[in-house]
Amino acid sequence: MDRGLYTAEHEAFRDSVRTYVEREVVPNMVAWDEQRLVSRAAWIAAGRQGIIGLPGPEECGGAALTDYRYRNVIMEEFAVVGANSLSSSFALQDDILIPYFTSLADERQRARWLTPLCAGEKIAAIAMTEPGTGSDLRGIRTTGRKVAGGWRIDGAKTFITSGIQSDLVVVVCRTSPEGGSDGFSLIVVEEGTPGFSRGRKLDKIGLAAQDTAELFFDDVFVPSENLLGAEGAGFRQLMHHLPLERLSIAANAIASADAAFGWTVDYVQQRQAFGQPIADFQNTRFVLAEISAELDVTRAYVDKCIAAQEHDQLTSVEAAKAKLWASEVQNRVIDRLLQLYGGYGYMREYPIARAFQDARVQRIYGGTSEIMKQIIGRDIIGRR
Repeated sequence: MDRGLYTAEHEAFRDSVRTYVEREVVPNMVAWDEQRLVSRAAWIAAGRQGIIGLPGPEECGGAALTDYRYRNVIMEEFAVVGANSLSSSFALQDDILIPYFTSLADERQRARWLTPLCAGEKIAAIAMTEPGTGSDLRGIRTTGRKVAGGWRIDGAKTFITSGIQSDLVVVVCRTSPEGGSDGFSLIVVEEGTPGFSRGRKLDKIGLAAQDTAELFFDDVFVPSENLLGAEGAGFRQLMHHLPLERLSIAANAIASADAAFGWTVDYVQQRQAFGQPIADFQNTRFVLAEISAELDVTRAYVDKCIAAQEHDQLTSVEAAKAKLWASEVQNRVIDRLLQLYGGYGYMREYPIARAFQDARVQRIYGGTSEIMKQIIGRDIIGRR
């Protein structure tokens, strides 16, 4: 069945992405995993080829694209080669950080920050999660104290994607202790600012090449012009952008599961057991049939959410449903596919093993599956 999602322009863009993947990604993936870091050269090459900076304004070197199908093409092509770490890192830049800067930055901030972000010359991170808070954003304790000429930030963040390489960190701070949900602001801290330091590069069980770190702020002075958006509006700004973040995770989930399915279909036709290809066993065919149906149904809903996002009609509840279902399907499907490999599926030299490790965090970041259920459940009860 034709998905009806893409046009000839999207497929032409896919060819460009494939060229980038073949030249810049595939030859370097092993080295990136070993150093637990994607090289900056890959970011800059992506900027030159128009693979990053898609939602950024044209005057800042972006493509000014609101059509999320182009971002989906990138995720699909990265997934085919198992480049999940790179896909996740680029998603942070294009689906979260650049939209923040595009919608909230003033003219001077755009020129200062957005242009190098769209070119891949600078890498951004967003520092929300803190030790002991997890998904509870209202429990954030990092403070931004207003002083003459700016702010002084104190606190610690953890699980920060691109935390090691980031040139700009959008820090979620409590700027008004008594302000409740209106007491949070977004303040940009730049690399090299006195008092700002990075902790260890965290050793994760998946997404090996995606650098993740602890960040520390010890009486960090940041000038007033580094406030992103309105003072006290940080929590509302975060909530406004969460649907796109969750759609990004859902789209990545179905792309990764689909790629794993393709690898496995090829594998079971080549691998022999008891004198015949594994594909000839009824169990193999039943497993693949069930997974194929599950992927098709999941993809249909995610595609519908992508279409809604293009028209700015994706709701937070719809995004939560997509994130919940697609990430759970991804984990369930890849686990069953790995089983068809037998012992080989447990070897990291096979992409299915890495996909299995990479998938697990999808049910955690961007809001856990339990948080997604809470959002959906509140909406159901509220309608009655």
